[in-house]
Amino acid sequence: MLLIVDSTNRALEHKAMRTMFEARKRVFIDLLKWDIPALADRFELDQFDDADATYLIVTDTGGEHLASARLLLTTRPALLDSLFPGLVASEVPQGRDVLEITRFCLSPGIGARQRRVARDALLVALADFALANGIRTYTGVAELPWFRQIQTFGWDCELLGEPVLHRGQALVALRIDIDGSTPAKLAGAGIVSTAAAASAACAA
Repeated sequence: MLLIVDSTNRALEHKAMRTMFEARKRVFIDLLKWDIPALADRFELDQFDDADATYLIVTDTGGEHLASARLLLTTRPALLDSLFPGLVASEVPQGRDVLEITRFCLSPGIGARQRRVARDALLVALADFALANGIRTYTGVAELPWFRQIQTFGWDCELLGEPVLHRGQALVALRIDIDGSTPAKLAGAGIVSTAAAASAACAA
């Protein structure tokens, strides 16, 4: 099941949001050892988890988080221009048709098959969301190995600057351009799962 959560329905999706913030803590703080705070030693939130953030959340049939991404407006300060402008060689892409993807998160411990199905459902959802909302470009910050994976997904993805060492990890800024051909490009790379398929896989 795919949920699109923003300020209009955030209070209605308490379970999905809670389990998403719990998964983010397990992934980014416990596994990846990011030096960021945890709320009540259980949830990972930051200053960008505000009323302007939009979340795409893939859940199982019980409403538990499987995969998610946070989308930030670039018409106001976001993560890339606020914290990592040095990753961009020229100007940070900004505008009403540009969103920043942050906190791309797959729940740990759900098994390789479910993780792949949930990941693909989220990637397809990102493309569909962009096309439905007039978004032409996504930006983001990624560790270099993750960027190399993102490149294999089939869509139009490129670096915005050279890798920069940050706390022992090579970080890059990237852009992903979305148009009507993007879903077919994802499918060509084998990414065709839907949120419904993700729920079915978890129920199996």
